[in-house]
Amino acid sequence: MTASSRRLVAALACFAWAEASFGQAVPSAAVESAPASIERKSQPVEVTPAELDAAIAKGIVFLVGVQNDDGSFGSAERTKDLNIMAGVGSHLGFRAATTAMCVQALIEEDDGSPAVARAIERGEQWLFDRLPDVRRHDPMLIYNVWAHAYGIQALVAMHSRKPDDQARRERIVDLIRGQYERLTRYESAQGGWGYYDFTAGTQRPASSSTSFVNATVLIAFHDAREIGVEPPEKVTRRAIQATEKQLLPDFSYLYGSYLTWQPRRGINRPGGSLGRSQACNLALRLWGDERITDAVIEEWLDRLIVRNGWLELGRKRPIPHESFFQVAGYFYFYGHYYAARALAEIPAAARPHYQDNLARIILDVQDADGSWWDYPLYNYHQQYGTAYALMTLHRCRR
Repeated sequence: MTASSRRLVAALACFAWAEASFGQAVPSAAVESAPASIERKSQPVEVTPAELDAAIAKGIVFLVGVQNDDGSFGSAERTKDLNIMAGVGSHLGFRAATTAMCVQALIEEDDGSPAVARAIERGEQWLFDRLPDVRRHDPMLIYNVWAHAYGIQALVAMHSRKPDDQARRERIVDLIRGQYERLTRYESAQGGWGYYDFTAGTQRPASSSTSFVNATVLIAFHDAREIGVEPPEKVTRRAIQATEKQLLPDFSYLYGSYLTWQPRRGINRPGGSLGRSQACNLALRLWGDERITDAVIEEWLDRLIVRNGWLELGRKRPIPHESFFQVAGYFYFYGHYYAARALAEIPAAARPHYQDNLARIILDVQDADGSWWDYPLYNYHQQYGTAYALMTLHRCRR
């Protein structure tokens, strides 16, 4: 056997060992013990109810004004020289996810006006009609997982809108179960979900289990469970386990399982995880992980505020992961939204400080037209960014 052959055999043996040992690089016992309390580094700020109301009102006007004629939000238009690869099926997934988020945001901040009521009704009807059509575009592109997750969240919000309409509620429950079926079908072989399968293009995706996709779906599953629609037990358990394997000792998270053996790569360190730890910590907390204490939630809220510049440096950059710590623009509003959702997990007395700080961050980056956006994604970014921002500010109200 030649020297080069021996090196190849050794490399293949190492690869096989790594595959068999997936996730063992960060065993649960390695996670640091959470402190009982934290010393805040963030400073108090002042946000008035009038400021919140004005920004939310402008955001609502923007969303109502950009709704498509068919009731959906977003489109495949406004391309640029560098576009995320996406075909017709992918764009249906993008549009469904964006529409779901906008419908949820408008329901949460419904001002009682005829214009908003009409926008909600039209958006809901589009979801009733088109959400069941969303599927994987091709073996490689699995963007539809976002539509299934945010579709569930929107359906939960819709479920509470007309409590006396039992037929409507039953239809919503059936749609939620349909999204469960899709997420079961497109579950990664590793457990959890990814949005690309660069490996094999198999019927059951060989996608890398991605921490924040898992978190997004698990939180949506929890929302649906709260209204009595139990998610699939085995799929949920595998997603929790896949996310736990990506938990690092400082409560940062790997971007995805493909980085298991590069845990100190920039994107996996606290600065790179800043927009993901909020969602991942919240997901594990909601599903019973006792390591995610109040102090862990509060520590990462404090970090998000104090170190917000790492996310801000990536906001509106056109190339994914080109900023420091490999931060992508689309981490921005995602991270703040799940931080706002995490507020419900800490004691009520601790919330106002973080509510005001999160609100100030969001208020200061609203554009003149009333929208918010963080990454140029065809013609979806202003719509989803505004939805995230409105849902964040909704949770920042005292």
